[in-house]
Amino acid sequence: MADKKKAGPKGKVESKPKKSRKLHTNYSISDNKIERKNRTCPKCGPGMFLGKHKNRLVCGKCAYVEMSAKKEEPKEE
Repeated sequence: MADKKKAGPKGKVESKPKKSRKLHTNYSISDNKIERKNRTCPKCGPGMFLGKHKNRLVCGKCAYVEMSAKKEEPKEE
């Protein structure tokens, strides 16, 4: 027969503190109007924002990607 596994120490497991989603950073308030800072996803519709990365905008739900245009550097001759 198989060997029995030894049980570890029993006791209460400590839970990690949960991080907040910080949704207030996606909105700005001006003149009693709420404005969205990030663009919304064209596939998912309103409520789903595109995440800003270094060179692209990405939807976390449907993986829609918009690449930003490259900046042309002037060549020195």
